[in-house]
Parts: sequence; structure tokens; C-alpha cells
Amino acid sequence: MIGNAVKVTLYSGIRKYFCKSCFRNLCYIQAYKQSNHVDSNQLMRRKFHTSALLTTESFDKGHHGAEPAEWDQPFQLPEPELDWDFLLSPQNTEMISQNILNRKGIGDIHKVINLSQAVTQEKDVAKKEKLRQELEAEALDIPNSSHPNAIIGDESKARVVELVGVRKEFDYKPRNISEIGGKGLRMFRDENLTFSSGPKTYYLENHLAYLERALVAYTIDRLLEKGFDMISVPDLLHAGVIDSCGFKTSSGRSQVYQLYPQSLNGACLAGTAEMSLAGFFMNEVIPFDQLPKKVMAVSRCYRAEAAERAVEKGLYRVHHFTKVEMFGLTACEDGTESEQLLQEILNIERDLFSDLGLHFRILDMPTQELGAPAYRKFDIESWMCGKQIWGEISSCSNCTDYQSRRLNIKYRSPSGTLKHVHTVNGTACAVPRMIISILEQNQEKGRRLALPEALHPYLNGRKELIAEMKRSTYTYIKTLRTV
Repeated sequence: MIGNAVKVTLYSGIRKYFCKSCFRNLCYIQAYKQSNHVDSNQLMRRKFHTSALLTTESFDKGHHGAEPAEWDQPFQLPEPELDWDFLLSPQNTEMISQNILNRKGIGDIHKVINLSQAVTQEKDVAKKEKLRQELEAEALDIPNSSHPNAIIGDESKARVVELVGVRKEFDYKPRNISEIGGKGLRMFRDENLTFSSGPKTYYLENHLAYLERALVAYTIDRLLEKGFDMISVPDLLHAGVIDSCGFKTSSGRSQVYQLYPQSLNGACLAGTAEMSLAGFFMNEVIPFDQLPKKVMAVSRCYRAEAAERAVEKGLYRVHHFTKVEMFGLTACEDGTESEQLLQEILNIERDLFSDLGLHFRILDMPTQELGAPAYRKFDIESWMCGKQIWGEISSCSNCTDYQSRRLNIKYRSPSGTLKHVHTVNGTACAVPRMIISILEQNQEKGRRLALPEALHPYLNGRKELIAEMKRSTYTYIKTLRTV
């Protein structure tokens, strides 16, 4: 239940929400055809029957005043369905061990094998269950396999796939985002913000705030043209969902913010909509004819971001920002479906940034940059003139079945077999870094700045940013400096 809404699961495995009063008088339930289940005629016959629901008994009880017990049950993460045959096969042990080493992972395949043998030999039921839980925890730490073409090493080994656009030459020292947006345009503030989260927060004012909205709208429209469905996602997730996506919530160096237990025990702030979108499909069986399924979400992203590199200060590395995320589910019949979707998402990213006139490069990332879930990953870095660095503005990853095995996301193959989907994700627009790239690459002398032509329709025809010379009336109390 969400507020006054009832969550029901259709016979096809697709969840829908209805308000309680409407649900009691429901005459028609939108149903989705699924192979070997029903045809169109059967769907019509089921229009006026609750037999299409898995919650009929609960509904009948609820109809007499008592809410179904399921509505009050705490969240439970599905039991992970790891590929034990692969993990425990002796012929794979050395390969898995080397992969962990190449990725600087934390897993220990030898410990997994030893625990598996201990579970098999243990006779005491209680001890056996304790060993089984320990085995599962250790196996969950094993990272995904790496693509055969993945370069072994750290980020310095990244391979440049393509260089797009031309680097702009200046006859003066290029300014950085703080100088352009703050002192120049007077539309950006990243100082005197200790009342918030300090130096890793910011305000966008006036036309920079409009630019944020324009970037999001531009990206959404382009993704809709590419067949992506839009989903509005929550910012709060249970830690188990985030862990299942490959982002550790319990690590001492975790980037994940956790709520006080008194507020919502076990809840965290999502660092990316990838987590929320993966959770949306948890425990689902996706009809084969709906694959590949492509969705997108606009969300606020929250990250601890402990890095303190001088070149990353300002808007580049912040605790909260708006992002448009792409997420896809594919079948795995011939093993190439998720790689094809990864390439499609990479091409979309390239087109989005190229049409904004940006100068950037595409990198095939080495093994130490893959994290735990990625099988293959591409980064896109924009040239940031103010700090004279290549800065990441986007990435896309193929996680194969790493996330789906942990979140129980499956599809029914044409043969009728249930299989785990592959998941693919990509950043379509990380607003702060897009603003850095646009402002720094399009800067001019003085207080004017041309905007990309592709954004003009989303800015009511505005073609440039011009500094507002009107002095503000507020004063920094700490310094008594009038701005």
C-alpha cells in the first residue's frame, strides 16, 4: 500500500496501483498478454473478474474492513539466485580469482568454495544455516566477470575510443565555473554555504536555474524519441536494494547516505536513479515480447563524495544534483542483447553531447574502474577549460545478470524457461557537469555567454546568458560583505 493506494499484481506479473475505493468497484483491469497464458479472447472474458489478481483472497478480506496482512509486512529482499554452478566449478576458480585481482575486488572465491564444502558436510541444522548465510554473504562479494576486451589496470589505462568536437582556443586564461557563473554572470553560488553541506553544495540562480530545466527537458524529449518510457522514482530506498545493485552501504568508504534508524530503519538516499529503477523491476517477470525494455528517470542524486582534490572543488563534485538516467532490461538468448543495448545507449549519449556542441572523448574503461557490477563500462569526459582537465560527464555500463540475480528480475524465454534479464544503464544528463562543460567551453570575454542552439527552444528562444548588473541586497553575515 502507498498512502491510500492498493498495490495489486496482475496474472502477468505487472504491478499496478489503485486507490482503495476505486479498487473495490473495479470493473476493468489493464492486462498484458503473456505467452502460454491467455489470448485476447481470454483477456476479454476476465474483464469483470478478480481472478486476474493474485490478491483475490486478501481483497475479499479487505472488502469487509480488514486490510490484507501483506500491506503491513516489512520489506524483504528476495533470496539471491547466484550462478553456483559457475562459482563452484573447479575449472573456473583461477579465472574468478584473477578477475577479482584485476578489478581490485574484495571477494574471495577460495573462501566461498571452502564454505560450500563446510555447508555440505555440516549435520547440525542450526550450524548449517549459519554457514549457509556466511557462504551467501561471501559469494555476493564476488564481482561480475569482465569483458574479454577490458583492459587490465587502473584509470590511466583507459583506451580512447573516439575524440568528438574541437577544443576551443582562447586568447586569455579561461575561467572556471565559479568565476563564470558566480563573479561573471552572478547566477551561481558555492560560497558561504555552511548552513547546508558546506563546499560541496551550490545554488543556481535565474537563468542558470532555467538552464538546468532546459537540459532536463531537452534530454527527456530526445530519449522519448528513442523509445524510452519515463518513470518517476523515489529518492529513499532500503539498503538491500542498493547493495544488490553493487553499491556497498556498509563500507567505511561508502558514498551512500543513510537515514537515522529512528526515521526509517534501513533506508538510504539513492545515489542514482539506476538503483530506484532496478528496484522497480524487483521480483518481476518481464514478457519476452517487451524486451529490450528501456526506461528513464529524472531524480535528485545524493552522494557523500569524500574526495578533496583541488581540481574537483566547486560544482564538479557535489553532494546532491539532478540527473537523467537511462536503464534497460534485455533478454539473454544469444548473449549479445545487452552488448547491443550498451552500444545503443553509448550512441545516444554521444549524440546528446555532440548536438550541444561539446568537445569530449569516449573511453573504454579498464578493469579497476568497473566496480562490482559492471561487465563493461564506457565513460565520456568533457574538456573543462577552466581547470584544464578532462572531467567525466557520463558513463554507461552493461551489468549482465549481476543485478537481476540479486533482485530476482526475470523474463520468460520463447521456450518457456525463466531466465534472468541483463541490465544496462547510462547517464543521459548529469546537470552540474553539463553546466560546467557548456559554460566553460562557450565562455567569452566580458559577461556574455552563447548557449547551444539545441537548447534555444527550451529557453523561450534565449540564445545567450548576460550578467545582470543589478546588485543584490543580501549581505554575508560572517564577512559583512555586500554582494
